[in-house]
This record gives sequence, structure tokens and C-alpha cells, in this order.
Amino acid sequence: MNETLIQIATWLVPLIIAIVFHEVAHGLVARRLGDPTAAQLGRLTLNPFKHVDPVGTVILPMVLALAKAPIFGWAKPVPVVAERLRNPRRDMVIVALAGPAMNFLLAFVAVLILLAVDAGSAQRGGATFFIAQNAVNFLLINLFLATFNLIPLPPFDGGHVVEGFLPRRAVPAWRNFGRFAIIILFALLLVVPMIVPSANVVERLISPIVMRIAEFYLGLAGIAS
Repeated sequence: MNETLIQIATWLVPLIIAIVFHEVAHGLVARRLGDPTAAQLGRLTLNPFKHVDPVGTVILPMVLALAKAPIFGWAKPVPVVAERLRNPRRDMVIVALAGPAMNFLLAFVAVLILLAVDAGSAQRGGATFFIAQNAVNFLLINLFLATFNLIPLPPFDGGHVVEGFLPRRAVPAWRNFGRFAIIILFALLLVVPMIVPSANVVERLISPIVMRIAEFYLGLAGIAS
């Protein structure tokens, strides 16, 4: 039981930090570009309780951690009113990219922690090794969250980026598609792999991308992949 709780904590806590910073980044950039909605609603805070979605931030990641599956999740989206932005189509793309950009930055923070504790020579079982392992978890979670959110489907950040480059007449159809995209994605990520293990989208498409990026970050920290 203690090992299970430690396993959940070492993945869930970094995930909550990654998600909260991700959402706050959206709100900060939106405010910078003219939309103060998130600030007015008190969402520009690092208080996790303002951002936590019970299912997406807690229950699902815990289940995935116990199942030893890739950890992902979501928070309550920070509200952004496109009409209040100075250049709605362009600025929504920038706001959407701010979340993944924050996660890539946090992954670099994890690299700095690994360098500080000299993770390359840390001995297994010691305090330094524990810190290094948590830093690696933090790095992987941020890279996975950034990559996952760049999937070019609504309502993910990648979907907002695609929308910004679509012809205006195609935007309503794209948004209508977004109503069903989350159902399709859940089917691809959770249902299909249970029926056809070889069709696991995360393992075959997302995880390889994340691990390639992780190799670069870990190389900066002096850790061989």
C-alpha cells in the first residue's frame, strides 16, 4: 500500500503542477493580448483547487498510474473570450501555444534540477536518487502533456492552432466536429487498445515522439538515454 501511494504521489503531484502552470500560461498570455477574463474570474492563480477537474486531474491519472499506463489528464480550461483579444484569430493561436510552451519550459526546469543534484552519478536508493527520479517524472509528464495537447483536434490546443489557419468559412464545421472529437479520442486512447492492443495510439504515435524529445532533454542533463 505504501509503495502504491508513493507511486501515485510521484506522478500525480508533478502532473497537477504541470497542468496548473499550463492553464495559467493560457490565461496570462490571453490577458497580455487583451482578454482579462481569466484574471477577472480568479483563474490566474497557482492554487490547484481553482484548476482541478476531479476526473481529469485526479481520478484518471491515478487509474493510469496504477495500471502503469502513460499518465495524462486535464484541468478545468481557463476561460478565454476570443472577441476580447486584439486580433482574435492570430491571438487565439498564440494563447493555445502558450500552454504547451510552458510545459516545455518546465521540462527544462527539470533538467536544471537534474544538473543540480548531479543525477548522472546519483546512487540508487539515496535522497539524491529520489530527487532525480522525481525530476525525470516531472520532465516526462510535462513533455507528454505538451505533446498530447498539440494533437491537431479540438478541443486540444493543437485544434485551436489548426482553426487559426483554416479559411473562415470552414471554422463552424471545425467547431462542430470538436463536439465529437473528445469521444473519438477517448475511443482511440482507451477503448480501441483494449480490443486491439496493436492499435494503441499512445504507445505507437505519442510516446515515441515524447521519448525522442526526452532524449534531447536528458542529454542536456548529462543522462544517457
